[in-house]
Amino acid sequence: MPIFNWVALKPTQINGTIFNELNDEKVLQELDMNDFEEQFKTKAQGPSLDISTLKVKAVQKAPSKVTLIESNRAKNLAITLRKGGLSIDSICKAIQTYDLQSLSLDFLELLQRFLPTEYELTLIRKYEKEQRPLEELSDEDIFMIKFSQIPRLAERMNIMTFLGNFSDTAQLLMPQLNAIIAASMSLKSSTKLRNILEIVLAFGNYMNSSKRGAAYGFRLQSLDALLEMKSTDRKQTLLHYIGRVIMEKYPELTGFHTELHFLDKAGSVSLDSVLQDMRALQRGMELTRKEFMRQDDSQVLKDFLKANTEVMEKLQTDSKTAQEAYESAVEYFGENPKTSPPTMFFPIFVRFVKAYKKVEQDIELWRKEAAAAKEVESNSPSKPEPKSPAPKAKRQQMDMIAELKKKQMVKEPLIYEGGDGAIEDIISGLRNQPYRRGDTGRCSAKKRPTGQTLQVTSDISL
Repeated sequence: MPIFNWVALKPTQINGTIFNELNDEKVLQELDMNDFEEQFKTKAQGPSLDISTLKVKAVQKAPSKVTLIESNRAKNLAITLRKGGLSIDSICKAIQTYDLQSLSLDFLELLQRFLPTEYELTLIRKYEKEQRPLEELSDEDIFMIKFSQIPRLAERMNIMTFLGNFSDTAQLLMPQLNAIIAASMSLKSSTKLRNILEIVLAFGNYMNSSKRGAAYGFRLQSLDALLEMKSTDRKQTLLHYIGRVIMEKYPELTGFHTELHFLDKAGSVSLDSVLQDMRALQRGMELTRKEFMRQDDSQVLKDFLKANTEVMEKLQTDSKTAQEAYESAVEYFGENPKTSPPTMFFPIFVRFVKAYKKVEQDIELWRKEAAAAKEVESNSPSKPEPKSPAPKAKRQQMDMIAELKKKQMVKEPLIYEGGDGAIEDIISGLRNQPYRRGDTGRCSAKKRPTGQTLQVTSDISL
């Protein structure tokens, strides 16, 4: 018969599976296999096998070994032990002595999945009580027996994992705690940020006073709305206008973002996760201290406690400070610490700072464009002369000038001086002697009062 290429299970692998419930011998007894052999025999196949011989061989299955753990769990344990590459005794000794040089952290974490259950411990104790030989067990069962014999196995495994992860965990938590502390304190202590929020509140109240009435404060998410409100010409936002006002009226506030620190890093910190990791470190440190009190001859535990006790105390102090500083900052800005985690609180200010910087760039760009346009206008050709007045207006203007000249000629006639000085003599005579009419004799009936003379004044300017 040809070979059927399937993947066969070992006898130790069928316990607890569906194959343990199957009876293939019964099927072989019910079927006529001669026809099957005739249909599938190979060309070089000899005489057909006796069905009774086949049945005998089918009945002769490999004897199954005693097993103490479930088959799938045993299979996974076998894979894990192969990855470790250590003997069973070496693994157990390393756990008893907290030897992290021999056992890697990854291997330890895998082994923690195979801590004996209560049911497995019951089977192991029963097997040991019966004093049955270990040769009847598989390698996985033998490991489980020796594994369970280690005193305080679960505590030791947890301590070893704690010792191996402490340094990395501490280095991961410290920067996150420092970022929360620095960001919270800088926000609360920034005078410039407070003044800018005051300006925003003033503009908001001015815009809403006629409809909603004055407000005493606003939620921080309202800062995002500064970019949504646009001017009538749609060329600038409310934040642009406020930024222009700050640059012109309050230039000392323009660099407010320099007072804010670690907002980006703090915004990516999950404070709940950090505090949870801190509680895990505290439990691990306490468990390590208790284990050292039981086994004070362990040099590994002694060296660890000596090197990391101070580090743990600093982490505890920073953890408490970070929590208090964050809650104080959130409440200071009118938010609720329970509903506003750092991943929501700090990004509001990150977005506001980013938007304000963009506004400053836009305003500076607009100024440069305006200056460039003014320079181009000043360098352009001179402006055309204004248009001459209309012909009618010009004619009226000329007539008025001519009439004024005519009046001046009548009022002040021009006197030309002769070459012999006659004009000067006449004027001198008029000044020295009064002028008398030539017809005075005809006016005897109306005599003039004695001494009355007629004087003539001259408007001629000499």
